[in-house]
Amino acid sequence: MNIIEVNDLSKSFGNKNVVNGITMKVNKGEIYGFLGRNGAGKSTFINMLTGIINPSSGSFSLLGEDKIDRVKNRIGVLPDYSSFYDSMTAYNHLRFFSRIQGFNPTKEIIEHTLETVGLEKAKKKKLSQFSFGMKKKLGIAQAIINEPELLFLDEPTSGVDVESAIQIKELIDKLNKNGQTIFMTSHNLNEVEDICTKIGIMKNGEIHSEGTLRELKTTYQSSLTAQIKVGPAINKHARQEIDQFLNNEFQQFDWEDNRLIVNIQEEDDIPVLIRMLINKKIDIYSVHLIEPTLEEVFLERDVAI
Repeated sequence: MNIIEVNDLSKSFGNKNVVNGITMKVNKGEIYGFLGRNGAGKSTFINMLTGIINPSSGSFSLLGEDKIDRVKNRIGVLPDYSSFYDSMTAYNHLRFFSRIQGFNPTKEIIEHTLETVGLEKAKKKKLSQFSFGMKKKLGIAQAIINEPELLFLDEPTSGVDVESAIQIKELIDKLNKNGQTIFMTSHNLNEVEDICTKIGIMKNGEIHSEGTLRELKTTYQSSLTAQIKVGPAINKHARQEIDQFLNNEFQQFDWEDNRLIVNIQEEDDIPVLIRMLINKKIDIYSVHLIEPTLEEVFLERDVAI
């Protein structure tokens, strides 16, 4: 089932096209990571889907409905910047904003939601005492208190400390395992690599690339690196023959003490290397395949976000 379906969606401000003809789908149960540099159009895109601003052209549907008013009680939204009243406690904040949105949660629901995001011990604290990371968690609590089927998170870990970022990522994973479909924007490649099941890369208002992490790496990576630990003693003649073979077959390789490091095109090249070393009577202690990170794939291959 397509939880989000977007058709040729665009948004212009004056003569500037911020979102330019995006067409995409998000399936039920996915954590969809929407990547892009600051200014790429991510927040504008998510603001259209959540009804904050109107598209210039195109259409979209959420949960099978093409009118946002029909699904507003079935979605949750964490905007990039949330408003908080510092004089309120966390408990009162959730109760107040829930009622504004037409939802009247019980005391048990509010306390359970605060516990879900790790703020149960801070429920009576005033928000003036909250760190930035705690306010991000409270924003997520506000987004999930009505148990939405679809959750929009705009830069959920932006500006938070490392510990809070880890806790928020764990929370996102937990929410997804409980059945929520999550659409999140981010410029943090490592974060998206850790938790997202599908990724879209936005560049200049358009989706430049889309797919699973494996699909994107397969499409754009130029090579893998095989690191092979061999016996400490290789005679000069064997070393020359190995180097000649590597020059002919792989071009890029290096020796670091008793480790042979070779850039290969695919995993099938590894048994070729191993057979060659065995034929030269070289002892092999370990073989380690190093794959590029998402950051390396996109930042080093001019598919930069």
